[in-house]
Amino acid sequence: MNELYPLKFKSVFKDKIWGGQKMKQFKGMDFSPLPNCGEAWVLSGVKDNESIVENGFLAGNNLNEVVEVYMYDLVGDKHYETYGNEFPILVKLIDANDWLSIQVHPDDELATRRKIGRGKTEMWYILGSDKNAEIITGFNKKVDKSTYKQHLDNKTLKDILNFEKAERGDVFFMPAGRVHALGPGIFLAEIQQTSDTTYRIYDWDRVDDQGKSREIHTELSLDAIDFNVYNDYKSNPDIKQDQTANLVNSPYFTTNLIKLSGHSLEKEISALDSFIIYLCVKGKVELLYTGGNEYLEAGEVALIPAIMENLILNPKGDSEILEVYIV
Repeated sequence: MNELYPLKFKSVFKDKIWGGQKMKQFKGMDFSPLPNCGEAWVLSGVKDNESIVENGFLAGNNLNEVVEVYMYDLVGDKHYETYGNEFPILVKLIDANDWLSIQVHPDDELATRRKIGRGKTEMWYILGSDKNAEIITGFNKKVDKSTYKQHLDNKTLKDILNFEKAERGDVFFMPAGRVHALGPGIFLAEIQQTSDTTYRIYDWDRVDDQGKSREIHTELSLDAIDFNVYNDYKSNPDIKQDQTANLVNSPYFTTNLIKLSGHSLEKEISALDSFIIYLCVKGKVELLYTGGNEYLEAGEVALIPAIMENLILNPKGDSEILEVYIV
């Protein structure tokens, strides 16, 4: 069997009613001519949306096929024992040209009970935003189901939701159960559990070009919602140049940001027993490994097999890269 290497993938593009054209700013994107490109799934094992390898001898195979063949060597011993041939993380770029629906995702327990796969915890790293762009995350006061339903029925849901300004570099962690929505003018990277289950709470009364509205999941969402209020919905990571800065730690993924100013950074990765995802979000970075090298431009992703022992990140000018793995 040939040796594994950093795998690069073709993106899967999604046309969305709220999408825009910001994907074009990334040189690394093989941009699809969709009129409203809302999402690029840059690394996906979701059924019927699997990413296709585009480099090396595995080119043409999809992600799940590679997991099935290389198993522990690709994802790590403990993760293969937990997830089997299902790749556990989905990585997207999202361009919101309008409000996304107000929505919530179930946690693992509820998803298992409803036999819909896994829950969906996610995080957002803001790559760009228009002036005064906002997101919704959680509630601005503690409510119960009854109060919530009254606001929903009276179309005053916005009165109890927490709005946050979103600017480039902001980090928002969205655990399963947190009501949220992405506002217009925001471009971001999303790291999430492999799940495509979304309960849509409110869709701003809009319709498509056939005059149809999208399905609303009022009853399904009720048991998924966390009605508590929290002091701080925005993460405040300590970012330092040419160092690995932690953005999010969760049971489902760890996400770090590495800002490189021209100095190479060596990564010792053998002790993780995990695959690593590198998503370049600014500039260009060379990945140097025993046996070769690969380049990542903004918008491109590489999957580093768990069996690899070390890697050097060699930036070509000012660059930023997101690093994702599971502890």
